Amino acid sequence: MGMHHPDASDNLQAFLKKVDGIDSLIAKLTSLLTKLQSANEESKAVTKASAMKAIKQRMEKDIDQVGKIARMAKTKVDELDKDNLSNRKKPGCEEDSAVDRSREQTTGAVKKKLKKRMDDFQVLRESIRQEYREVVERRVFTVTGNRPDEETIDDLIETGRSEQIFKDAVQ
Repeated sequence: MGMHHPDASDNLQAFLKKVDGIDSLIAKLTSLLTKLQSANEESKAVTKASAMKAIKQRMEKDIDQVGKIARMAKTKVDELDKDNLSNRKKPGCEEDSAVDRSREQTTGAVKKKLKKRMDDFQVLRESIRQEYREVVERRVFTVTGNRPDEETIDDLIETGRSEQIFKDAVQ
């Protein structure tokens, strides 16, 4: 039987506290993702330009938050990896010890959770981008009577002229 090292279990508790901190960041990402999904659905039903602008600003703010929180979580996960490697030098925590395996499995689970959340965010971003492309295409068709090609749509979005075309047509 292995010897009990109080140092090892104390060390594991500190590790689990760091994991809880990362889990808390992932929970914030989940909350922001839900807010962004709701705002995206809300934007589909809005007809007033001022309301649309407010939703867009809210979404941009949330997207900025997601970026900051995701970078913070990624940094903390990287720190866990480094801690896991340096922890192996301590008695009772060597490679393949129970403590080491527990730390590695927990770190792997946290990485997987973070990756899943970021994948969900990417899917939402792509969906929003595609929906916006369709809106721009419809607007150009409404104004000109012609379907724009992909290059024209990209150009209108990149230059910001997609909004201007519709405003000009309405005036």
